[in-house]
Parts: sequence; C-alpha cells; structure tokens
Amino acid sequence: MTLTETATNRKTQLKKLDQLEPIMRINNIEKSQQDTRDYRGLQLENGLKVLLISDPTTDVSAAALSVQVGHMSDPENLPGLAHFCEHMLFLGTEKYPHENGYTTYLSQSGGSSNAATYPLMTKYHFHVAPDKLDGALDRFAQFFIAPLFTPSATEREINAVNSEHEKNLSSDLWRIKQVHRHLANSDHAYSKFGSGNKATLSEIPKSKGMDVREELLKFHKYWYSANIMCLAVIGKESLDHLECMVMEKFSEIENKNVKVPEWPRHPYGEEQYGQKLKIVPIKDIRSLTISFTTDDLTQYYKSGPDNYLTHLIGHEGKGSILSELRRLGWCNDLMAGHQNTQNGFGFFEIVVDLTQEGLEHVDDIVNIIFQYLCMLRKEGPKKWIFDECVKLNEMRFRFKEKEQPENLVTHAVSSMQIFPLEEVLIAPYMSNEWRPELVCKLLDELVPSKSRISLVSQSFEQSTDQTEPYYKTKYGLERIPQKTICAWESCEVNENLKLALPNSFIPSNFEIADVPSDAPKHPTIILDTPILRVWHKQDNQFNKPKACMTFDMSNPIAYLDPLNCNLNHMMVMLLKDQLNEYLYDAELASLKLSVTTKPGGIDFTIRGFNDKQVVLLEKLLDHLFDFSIDEMRFDILKEEYIRSLKNFKAEQPYQHSIYYLALLLTENAWANVELLDAMELVSYDRVLNFAKEFFQRLHTECFIFGNVTKQQATDIAGRVNKRLEKTNATKLPILARQMLKKREYKLVPGDSYLFEKENEFHKSSCTQLYMQCGAQTDLTNIMVNLVSQVLSEPCYDCLRTKEQLGYIVFSGVRKVNGANGIRIIVQSAKHPAFVEDRIENFLQTYLQVIEDMPLDEFARHKEALIVKKLEKPKTIFQQFSLFYGEIAMQTYHFEREEAEVAILRKITKADFVDYFKKFIAKDGEERRVLSVHIVSTLKDPNAPSSEEDESPVTSTERHTTINDIVAFKSCKELYPIAMPFLDIKAKGARSKL
Repeated sequence: MTLTETATNRKTQLKKLDQLEPIMRINNIEKSQQDTRDYRGLQLENGLKVLLISDPTTDVSAAALSVQVGHMSDPENLPGLAHFCEHMLFLGTEKYPHENGYTTYLSQSGGSSNAATYPLMTKYHFHVAPDKLDGALDRFAQFFIAPLFTPSATEREINAVNSEHEKNLSSDLWRIKQVHRHLANSDHAYSKFGSGNKATLSEIPKSKGMDVREELLKFHKYWYSANIMCLAVIGKESLDHLECMVMEKFSEIENKNVKVPEWPRHPYGEEQYGQKLKIVPIKDIRSLTISFTTDDLTQYYKSGPDNYLTHLIGHEGKGSILSELRRLGWCNDLMAGHQNTQNGFGFFEIVVDLTQEGLEHVDDIVNIIFQYLCMLRKEGPKKWIFDECVKLNEMRFRFKEKEQPENLVTHAVSSMQIFPLEEVLIAPYMSNEWRPELVCKLLDELVPSKSRISLVSQSFEQSTDQTEPYYKTKYGLERIPQKTICAWESCEVNENLKLALPNSFIPSNFEIADVPSDAPKHPTIILDTPILRVWHKQDNQFNKPKACMTFDMSNPIAYLDPLNCNLNHMMVMLLKDQLNEYLYDAELASLKLSVTTKPGGIDFTIRGFNDKQVVLLEKLLDHLFDFSIDEMRFDILKEEYIRSLKNFKAEQPYQHSIYYLALLLTENAWANVELLDAMELVSYDRVLNFAKEFFQRLHTECFIFGNVTKQQATDIAGRVNKRLEKTNATKLPILARQMLKKREYKLVPGDSYLFEKENEFHKSSCTQLYMQCGAQTDLTNIMVNLVSQVLSEPCYDCLRTKEQLGYIVFSGVRKVNGANGIRIIVQSAKHPAFVEDRIENFLQTYLQVIEDMPLDEFARHKEALIVKKLEKPKTIFQQFSLFYGEIAMQTYHFEREEAEVAILRKITKADFVDYFKKFIAKDGEERRVLSVHIVSTLKDPNAPSSEEDESPVTSTERHTTINDIVAFKSCKELYPIAMPFLDIKAKGARSKL
C-alpha cells in the first residue's frame, strides 16, 4: 500500500467516525488528587457505557468489558451455559477465525488475557504493549459482535469446562458454596449450579436431543447486548484518539434492549431459617457461619449502612466479638461482611473460625454474637464512628496508589454496572452520608429468627444423611429448638463486649520530605556492623507519604532440623496472635505489619503511611525481645499448625508437583511429613526457650524505603541496634558463612529422572516436566525467559485447547537458589506418563516451528519480552519489593532488567534455535530433566475406561526413578549461588582466619 493510499484510507475512516458520535460524553469524572491520568466517560448510541483512561506514560495498555449477565441467567435445563459461553468467546470470531488468534496476538505483544463468570456478571480483560492496543481492541470487540462457536471447538471446550469443575471437586470453598445454593428454593435462580460440567453441558442435553452449540448461539444472541455492557480502556493515546478507537470498534455491538433481571427478595424458604446446617469438608477445617438475607443495599452506597456494621462486627480490637471469643479459647479468626445481589437481595454473614473447644460451644458463640448485636441496638449508631470511617476512606482515596492498568479497568467495569460514570472511581470510597435510620433498619434484619446457621467440620461424618448432587458433599439439617432461639433473642448484656475505641493510628502528618539533589539512584548501605546492616533509599518517584521497611533477622538455629523449623514457625504464629488486637487499628489506618518465617530466621515488614510506623516498630521490638506467650493460645495454635500440615495432602496435584520438585532440588529442605513427626516434641517450654535463644544471637539486615530521609532511617536503625547491643550477638556475632544462601542440586547433561507420588484426594493427576538450564547469569536468565515467552501460548493452545489434556496447563521459568530452568505443568485426568509423552511430542513438533519461524515473528517475541522486562513498578511497595529482592538474594543487581534487555536485543534467531536444541529439545546434548508425576488413586466409578490413558511408554524406560531422596542428593553436585553484581561483602561477622 502506498503512502497516498494509507492517507486516503485514514481520511475515509475519520470521515466515517465523524458520523459516529456518542450520545453522552462525561469529562468530570472524580479522581484522586494525585492521579495524573485523564478520564472520560461515554455512552455510545448502542447503549454501551465506556470509560476512557489516557496515560501518556503508561508502559502497559489494557481493556476490560463486563456484561451484566452471569450464571444466575443460565437456562434451567443447561446449568453452566454462561460459563461455557465465556470460554467459547476466546476461540475465534468471523473477522479473526483462528482459534488461538487472539491469544497469539497478545502473547507476541507482551500481553495476556483472562475472563470470569459471576452470578450476575461476566468479565473479560487483557493487557498488551501500548503500541499494540489498537489491534488487540479490534480482536476483543469481535467477541461481542460475531463469535464463531465452531462445532469442533464447542465439542472440545466442554472438556475444559469439565476439567475446571473437576479441579474444584475437592475444594471446600466450592463444595460449601454449592450446598448453600442447593438448599435455596429450587425455583429461585440463586439455586443454580453455575460452573457446569460434561453431564450438564453435553451428556444430558444430548440425551434430550438438544444442540448445545445452538443454545450457545441463542444465549449470546439474547444476552450479549450493548445496553448491559460496560467497557474500560487505558492507553497512552489522547482521550480523543481512544474515543475514536472505541467508537470505530465497539459501535457495531448490537443493542437488543435487554432488561436486566430482577431477583425475588427471598432465595430461601421460611423453613430454611432457624436451622443448623452441618457440612463435612475434605480438609480438616472448622467454621461457623451465621447468615442473614437482607435487601439489596446497592442504592445506599453513599451512606453504607452495611459498611458501618461490618466495621464494628468484624472489629478485632478490645471489646470486640473476636476478642471475647479468643479469650474463651473458642475461636482464632472472625470475619463479617455484606454482599449484594443487585436488583434482588443480599447476605450479611458472620464467619467464625472455630477451635476444637469452640466446636463444642457453638450455641454459646452464637449467643455472644447476638449479645453484641443487642449492644449495638442499645447504643444506637454513633456519628463519631461513622466519621472515623469517612476519614479513613477519604485518606485512602486521596493517597491512592497508581493501579496496575489491567486491575484498574477490571475494577472499573464492575463499578460501572453499579455507579454513575462520574463517580465510578470514587464511589467505593464515598460512604459519607450519615443515615443512622438505615443502620437501624439493617440491624433489625440481624435477628435469630431470620438467621441461617451453618457448621463445617469433619466430626459430622457420621451425623450427616444427605448429599449435594454435583460435588457429592455430605451435609445434614437439624431444627434449632425454639427455646434456644428465644434465649438468643432475649440474651443479656455481656460486660466484655464494647464499641471500638477511637483509632490512634490514623495519620495526621502527610508531608513529603525533600529529596537531596545528590540522592543515590539505588539503595545504599548506611550502617554496617557485625550485627546490623542497614540499607536505605529515599523515594523520589511516587511522592506519597508512605514507606516500607523490612527487617531480616537471621539465626542459623531456625532451620537446624525439623523441630527447630517448627519452633520458629510457632514463635511467629504466637507473636502475630499476641499483637492481633493492637495491630487491627493500624491495619484499618492502612499501616500493615507482616511477619513470616524463612529458612534463616524471620522477616518482618511494616508498610503504609509513614507517620506512625516508628510507634508500631517499637511495640513490635518490645514483643520480640521480651517474648512471652499464653499457654492456652499456644495449645490452640499448635493444633491449628498440625492441621495445616496435615491438610497439605488435599491441596491441588499441581501444587504437590511444585512442592516435591523443590524438595528434591533444594540443598536442605524439610518435608511436611518430617515437620509433622517433629511436632510431637513441640511444647510450650520449648518454644519459650527457642525464642530466648533465637533473639539472644541475631544478625539483622534492614531496608528502609519511601518517604524517609537518611537521618530518619539512621534513627530507626538506632532503635533496632539498641536492642541488639543488649544481646550475646555483640560478644559472639553470627558469622557470614553461617548465613550462606541455600543452593540447588545440579543435574548433568543426559540426566533424566522421575519422581512419582500418589494422591487420593483429586480425580486429576499432574505431570511436571522440568528442564534445568544451568547457573543464573544475565545471559541464561534472559534465555530461559525467551524460551518461556515463545513456548507459553502454543503450549497452552496445543495441550489445553486442542488436545484438551486438562484445565491447568502452564509453562514458565523456574529461577531458584542460583539455578535456571523451564517447567511445563499439566493437571489432567489422564495418566502422567501419557501426558508427559504429549508434552514431549509438543516440544519436538515445536522445534520445527521455531526453526521455520519468520524473523519478524521472532522479533515480535523479543519485543514482547522487552515490554514485560521494562514495565515500571506502579506503587511504592512494588518498587520496594524489586529492590529488596536483590538485597535478599545478595545479588545487588539493581538494574538487572535493563542489563538483560541489552543482551536480549543482541540474541539472534540462530542463537535461540541453538539454545532450544541443546537444552529443551528431546535429544539435546545439554538437556537435563526431572519429571514429577502426581498420580491420582481416586477413581470415578462412572468414568468409562480408556485405552489411551494407559502409558504408551513405561516411565522406567525413559527415566531413572528416584526412590530415595538421600541417595539422589548424595550423588549430585551443587550450583554456586548467584554472584553479587556489586562488590559488597556478605553480611555478618568475618572469621579471623
């Protein structure tokens, strides 16, 4: 095409667009004070609501579209059709008929996509390199204009929906949710099975002579109407340019004038209230839920009566329900919240995580909750509490962090279905109209006679007599005696239950400290002694009154053996438990503390508004260096930890495959079974003694980042140093070589190992094929990233979309302990040996594709990877995490991405093909493989036997089987840890050799 032709086409296009005008244009969308993005709202002639976001600095563009139809609108005889329709839209349109055309375009443009089906809404979204937005939007728009729903794709994709359902069969979250739906009125849409499976979408419809593809087309034709759709787009283009793009591509979506459904106010019949529902879970979990059906409160978003009550009922400070239940030893956690079903009803739920003793006091717990609700009625709504919530929301909105583009548009299209376009950004923060009568009205709904009580525990196994049809969850119902309900309704005042006190953590100082003109670009060490190393970097990019500080406390006793590993874990659990009441106010004021265990000790991070961070730090240090625990809480948390170790066996097979690979290749890692055995010796006294010993000899490395000057950071470091100087670490500091990083076992060229483990909880098995690619360097890092970039989409398309091996298909990079590798994970109903053969077949076939790949396509892959690598952090915490990642790994390569991109630009297609042939291809001279098979022993009695599921090649023919982990590790060398980029000596004391 000549330049003249291009110009003429552009003029014709603009002329056409000139005739397209939105019926409404809104330029006064309320945004956060520091938000530099520009916003515009539109309503197109076809009724489509649009939010345009212009950000000339963005390094990622994104779009999302929501349709106000979900699985509650499934036809009665086709459960799961809305979800199936969501799957099918990705698989070809009239304009772009290739099944994987959309995903290939995104993959080669530095992007990806996803979608989800909810009860009332279906959402689609993607992100992409900014200069590829136009092409991505054109492909995206066609989903809603002319999808193909080809017969072959329809038949195949039913398997993906079924595989997704089977993945959830052993998930207690899905199982419990479906029991509640099952018990709703059968003529109410809330009772539907939204996920769908092969039976509901293929076998049963076929037996009735229904054509599912025809039903899909009907569903899309009826519901996918522009007047119930909302679109949000963010790009680097101007608002006018974005408007042209959207008008051109989305005006063609048909407006069928669909009326959004209204739902009856009562999903449950009268008989369902005043009952106890008992559910048997897969995992050993215990919970109590009190649920009340309410009005749909969407219209009251400016006064938020549900937010007011959620704040108080879910409070965790002194005088709260949780505080009282924990004092009694009946509970570990409590959550409260309200959920609206628009144009219908809502649920207010209070969920209590029960201890063993709590399970024996369910009626007493329910009584305490109703005592608290009674107290709230007696006290009446308090204006000062409401004002405090308003103040917190205003503060959060004023200093709102820049959202990731894809998150921004995905949240926006949900809000656009509910709020006016002018308020779409601020609405979730703007409950500022004081309407106490609405709080009282909602409180009147939260009474015993209108409650549904459900209990979850494995102890109900023998006392449940009913089964939910889709997940086969066992449950039972029993009527609550009338005298118990009367006792709850006339409960007495409990003196221990009180309203929350004013929050002392709300910040008042929002000043941004001046940054010196010579401030360093990267973190620098401002203090370094044998017991303390301090890194600091003042933020000069985000300009928020926020900071992050992390403290890495190391003592080699923490991971000495499985017993000490458990003692370390218990110490952290007890510490968090002790501080819970104190920390809750801080968390409400957006000041968060996280404490985690690590192989060398513990890590704690404080982040949020910087005004009160030092107050929180001092409180934490008091608890650390004067460690004491309550014996009753110790017993409760020990039991909880043991349950969590046991529950691991019911996790998804793919999680098991990741876990066993790490266990095999990490220099020193304790297995769950070893930790479980060691819990026999964990006692109250042992934890106390461990804590005393741990804090008596520490090395601490800290990194302080954000709105903190060097002088302030030095002062913070001094507070920590003061505590450390009172310990034995001053006399005998931890040596640098006591804190060396863990290393990875090295496979050698030609190695091909298999590790196999059975799983009895899931129908699906899992195959992980791991190809180790050598030690971490800038070159190997970028090479494995490039392999992942090129393989990811075709691997998914081949193994999931075309071969339908399973719902979970993943290929990606594994960078751990100084080693690099590529892994492909497939969770499938088929035997892992068969699946592994299909993976190998894909890799072999794809080698030819790579060899034949045009140079421009290879260049697109490189550019896509460059876009991902150079994407800038959007928030203070993201930048902090990037910097701290380098510090924690002791690599100090603060411009890693830029250095790797410089190498990437020089890689030729010939270099890449050569690398792929050596390390990835089946007969590669440098190939080293470790395959992990998680084999399901849970047989489906209804499943037909299949010849192809049998392994075509026995595993031992291809691999050496690992039967003994110790023997395997004993004959392997270790990779060196990744070397530091800067000349910085390892932290800790120097040996006087």
